[in-house]
Amino acid sequence: MQELTIDIHTNDGELSCFAAHPEGSGPFPAVILYMDAPGIREELRDFARRIAQQGYFCILPDMYYRLADPRFDLTKGEEEMKRMFAAMSTLSLDMVREDTGSLLQYLQDSDLVKGQVGIIGYCMSGRYVVSAAGHYPERINAVASLYGVGIVSDSDDSPHLLAPHIQAELYLGFAENDHYVSDNVIPELGAALKANGVRHVIETHAGTEHGFCFPGRGSMYNEAAAERVWGIVFDLFERNL
Repeated sequence: MQELTIDIHTNDGELSCFAAHPEGSGPFPAVILYMDAPGIREELRDFARRIAQQGYFCILPDMYYRLADPRFDLTKGEEEMKRMFAAMSTLSLDMVREDTGSLLQYLQDSDLVKGQVGIIGYCMSGRYVVSAAGHYPERINAVASLYGVGIVSDSDDSPHLLAPHIQAELYLGFAENDHYVSDNVIPELGAALKANGVRHVIETHAGTEHGFCFPGRGSMYNEAAAERVWGIVFDLFERNL
């Protein structure tokens, strides 16, 4: 496997990315891995490596690149959690949409990459991957969101309102117990996707909590559900990329 660090120029600075792909010069289908709120860490790089092992060029952008110190040690308790949530609040849908455009341009220009793009996001990035599918339908053909937050809101730019523009196939996996996702989200999201003929699966994983996909999240990790998700996601990418 090949690993590399990439700096992509944006209007707000240099977007630092970790990337991994199989041995050789490709070209490979591409997957963008959007981080969860705790940010870039070895666990996410391992996710990128796992995606690359399936034959993809996987790029992992540091979405906190605008911040001076975007690293968090959640073992330190409440103050560190507050700092993480403050960092998360600095992002907006417009910011991430623009960053996604820069990422897609990089992939389009790269000799290592071919075809349409898949995206996967966790936690805070659920809103961002659905938004990306609506804003870049000609490039993004497969979307996976795991216990995504903010996909349905009262805002005029709520990602679920972009359903008329989405051409990708979507997989949206939720935790059974998740206080970050209100009860209206799944029915409203499902109704919007169905009304617009978007290919999708919405699934709630029994016995899980928010964060269940990450081994590093301690008791929240649910290995059986997490491994099942990987199988679903790789089938999604294989069908569409």
